[in-house]
Amino acid sequence: MTTTFTFTTTTTRFDEDYAPAEGTRATTNFANLARGDDRRENLRNALTMIDRRFNDLARWDNPDGDRYTVELEIVSVGLRFAAEGEDREFPLLEVLDVFIVDRRTGERHHGIVGNNFSSYIRDYDFSIALPAATEAAGRFTIPEDFGVLHGRLFQEFVDFAAFEERFAAPPVICISVSTSKTYRRTGNHHPVLGVEYRQDEPSLTDAYFGKMGLQARYFLPPGAKAPLAFYFRGDLLADYSNLQLIGTISTMETFQKIYRPEIYNANSAAADVYRPTLDQQDYSRTLIAYDRDERSRLAVVQGAFAEEHLMRPHGAELQRWAAAHPAPVG
Repeated sequence: MTTTFTFTTTTTRFDEDYAPAEGTRATTNFANLARGDDRRENLRNALTMIDRRFNDLARWDNPDGDRYTVELEIVSVGLRFAAEGEDREFPLLEVLDVFIVDRRTGERHHGIVGNNFSSYIRDYDFSIALPAATEAAGRFTIPEDFGVLHGRLFQEFVDFAAFEERFAAPPVICISVSTSKTYRRTGNHHPVLGVEYRQDEPSLTDAYFGKMGLQARYFLPPGAKAPLAFYFRGDLLADYSNLQLIGTISTMETFQKIYRPEIYNANSAAADVYRPTLDQQDYSRTLIAYDRDERSRLAVVQGAFAEEHLMRPHGAELQRWAAAHPAPVG
């Protein structure tokens, strides 16, 4: 397939010495933790929480609860355009890749890539394109092509030969459940993912991730306070090992406890019929500093950055490419 752009990929170790790269979105969870006077303590505490939760879920042959440690790498994916110019390169997305180290055997297992999915184009779609369409129509309006370009670029990257060479399995994106939806407990239970919940109706995020070729399921892991939303290709329950699933759960549950403690660090677990809310007061804060207000404000700034440096110079070209290369069926 002939295109006028290609993908670039770099990796950065996410540890207590991590410092965000120039192209990293400031609101990305791992970047938010890595700023300010408490950055090193924030990072160390977050990584400790991940390890403890991993060992809590991986109880077999682990009597002391310290057999495993999780190592994380930030995968930064860029677009590089053939045409020369100031905006030749653009940061497309960033995700965390997980590795599980077995301290007893010395083995290092590759987990699942996709944690803390971060995208400037998503900021543009939700913070620029969606409000503009709503303002023009005088009521809430979703643009006809909402998320199409973002979805095609994501699928193109995942189908890229270099992705299959680099990653052990297809990506799984794990995020918070929606505060605008109701979730109902089912009788389905998985030994690692836990109890499955079903949503009353699809959310805008579900539709957006659907354009990325991902479907959604919701599970409350053992000992968790609220379900997590898992977006995936293929079969979530059959395509990954228990250790891989635990790597994703322990990583993303930790970040959600820090970012949304009202939901994921609540003092009581989700009921059979569950409506997440950020308004409740019965929860515990972590000791990790996180600027949630700044995160919300900067989404608009980051959307404007994507508009200026991607959509204006390359948007028409990318739209033509997306139209000529529709998403694969199935």
